[in-house]
Amino acid sequence: MTAEGSEELFDRFNVSRVSRKRIETYVRLLLAWQSKINLIGPTTVPIVWERHILDALQLLPLLPAEAVTIADLGSGAGIPGLVVAMAADLEVHLYESNGKKAAFLREAARQTGTRAHVHAVRLETLANVHVVPKVQCVTARALAPLSLLLGYAEPFLMDGAIGLFHKGQDIDIELTEATKYWKIQSVRHPSQCDPRGFVLEIHEVSRV
Repeated sequence: MTAEGSEELFDRFNVSRVSRKRIETYVRLLLAWQSKINLIGPTTVPIVWERHILDALQLLPLLPAEAVTIADLGSGAGIPGLVVAMAADLEVHLYESNGKKAAFLREAARQTGTRAHVHAVRLETLANVHVVPKVQCVTARALAPLSLLLGYAEPFLMDGAIGLFHKGQDIDIELTEATKYWKIQSVRHPSQCDPRGFVLEIHEVSRV
């Protein structure tokens, strides 16, 4: 899919004209920075729209209707959190401990006019923070096994946010392991860009 062919993708998810321009600007910047730092897998550069932008946009129908602010853990290149924020005109808190990737996120937010806050902190420290931003959804892609990921996301989930987590073909193994430590209410949605993948929607979580 080329940038020109992305219109069908945008139409599928009812992305506004303003948001389309933001995402196109983001993709150009992503590919420019990719030559300097490894933001996405090199083999996925030619299929950035199908592999990365679609992967983010598929979360749009799953967002809570009242969502105004989201959090993205282990943001990396800003997928899915930054892309979702651009597409749905949301405020986003991006958590990324890598300094170079955090710098990219700040520049991408600046050039696209996205209301983004980049937190260059380690996720292990979030549980020690007394106040985390109020969000309605927390996202993560390819970050950590579910049992560990739930620990990172716990401050947001316990404050009423839902979780939307990209997971692969080992989702059953991860869920089985996670239930040793967590009580979970979840729904799985087949991925629209990875036949072996899922989006795991978490509604309630508590420690066992």
